[in-house]
Amino acid sequence: MTLKELQQKTEAELRTILAEARERLRDLRFRVAQDAHKDVREIREVRTAIARILTLLHTPRSGGQALPPATRTPKT
Repeated sequence: MTLKELQQKTEAELRTILAEARERLRDLRFRVAQDAHKDVREIREVRTAIARILTLLHTPRSGGQALPPATRTPKT
């Protein structure tokens, strides 16, 4: 799924897709370990999809800004 398609989903739909993607990743890892699946690149694609979904779930959607990154205070 593309980022635009994911942005149109509700939080519940994203969580469902996330669970399916994690299950797919687990299945792919087992199949690669057993030499039953040769397309190792697919693991990377699923991991990227999981990261996109998690990013969307952790980003506020109400139009507000995400929290700024923590800043270090200089040592004196």
